[in-house]
Amino acid sequence: MAKAIWNGAVLAESDKTVVVEGNHYFPPDAINKQYFQDSDTHTTCPWKGVASYYSIAVDGQVNKDAAWYYPTTKDKAKNIEGYVAFWRGVKVEA
Repeated sequence: MAKAIWNGAVLAESDKTVVVEGNHYFPPDAINKQYFQDSDTHTTCPWKGVASYYSIAVDGQVNKDAAWYYPTTKDKAKNIEGYVAFWRGVKVEA
């Protein structure tokens, strides 16, 4: 069971994560949505597509753009479409 934790809160938990390039991607139904805020940030990966971001808010602290996902992926990344991954100090325990 993989868990994503930041500031003492469990942001996501699943035994169905997909590991791509060393990152655990959590299924959309595995995230605790109350901690997630939509962000206007977008980046592009040559083989996955355009990523969208979430900022994480826990107990009044905000970790800007600490989670990302690909709402629509290119063909080679269809297995992670909509899945959420973390960085910027979010600890993923697997």
